[in-house]
Formats: sequence, structure tokens, C-alpha cells
Amino acid sequence: MLMLNRFVIAANEEAFVERAHAALAALAARPGYLRGELTRSLDEPEHWCLLTEWESVGAYRRALGGFDVKMTATPLLAESLMEPCAFETLAAAEPGGQVETKASDRA
Repeated sequence: MLMLNRFVIAANEEAFVERAHAALAALAARPGYLRGELTRSLDEPEHWCLLTEWESVGAYRRALGGFDVKMTATPLLAESLMEPCAFETLAAAEPGGQVETKASDRA
């Protein structure tokens, strides 16, 4: 499962980056976390994205209950753009590999 939280940061970029690093560290410490990245648009540098990948929807939701996540990540995530941000992986391919499909977790 991928979480893509997008932000528009017009001022105080350093403070945002510091908070995003703390949020990413808190999320990375939770069970079920697979990877994460803080990225910035090359075309519009005020646009940022916090990407995290999780074993499952349940792992992500349980991670949100952790104290450090509540104190650092949740306030930051609440400032992300109001748009769909949770995505399930339905197909993937490793470099040079075959496309592998997965069934949806949606019931």
C-alpha cells in the first residue's frame, strides 16, 4: 500500500523539511513500514510529497496509533492537500522483470 501525501510549501521550507524528517522517522519505526521518501517537484519547488509504503492498510492504520506518530506525523499529514492519498498496488515490475499483478484488497 502506498501513501502519497502532497504539500504546497510557500514559506518556511526549512521548518517543513525538519518536521517531515521527524514524521518520516516516526513512521519508519512502526511495524509494517517498508520504505519512505520526502520528494520535491523539479518543476514547481514549492510542491512536496511524502511517500510511504506499507505491508497493508491495517499496518498503516495501526502505525497512526503510535505515540511518536501522533505527535510528529499526524499534525504534518493533516496539512497535506485534501485529495486521495492511499493507493493499493495492483501491478508491479522489477527492473527487467515481468509485470506481476495482485488482487485488490477491497472487499
